Amino acid sequence: MDEVGRDFDDFVTASSPSLLRTAYLLTGDHGHAEDALQHALMATARHWRTVHTDPVAYTRRAVVNLAKNRWRARSRRVVEVSNPAEPSYGPPDQAVALSQALVGALRQVPYQQRTVLVLRYFEDLSIEQTAEVLGCSAGTVKSQSHHGLAKLREVIGDPADFEEITDAH
Repeated sequence: MDEVGRDFDDFVTASSPSLLRTAYLLTGDHGHAEDALQHALMATARHWRTVHTDPVAYTRRAVVNLAKNRWRARSRRVVEVSNPAEPSYGPPDQAVALSQALVGALRQVPYQQRTVLVLRYFEDLSIEQTAEVLGCSAGTVKSQSHHGLAKLREVIGDPADFEEITDAH
């Protein structure tokens, strides 16, 4: 295998967990997240010679665009029925229950706001990096963050209620 192949393999191994988490938080579905990441990685591989200097940024943007396209296309398709609960392999611990409750709340935030929240707070991107990924201004990122956090607080409600959700699991 040539050097480009090994570099790409190393990139996939190191970056896939983070990129898959981002895709899942944006799509709300493990299967769609895996598909989006796979398509994004295929695009990255096709353009490896030009994007190898910053493949994470290129692939992250591809994941965001694929997730956005999925949400746009949903309004034109027959409604999909998804499994409302993730598979369970035993009683979840509190961290897993908290994560599931947070993902459920995040799904209720409008898509553009959710995308900004995922990139800013889960991917830990700066305002400028987020704006670059989304192709918008820093002001838009700030505004979408503000509105997205407000919606998330509205969905979660009283933090004590949120803790009760996780304690019930």
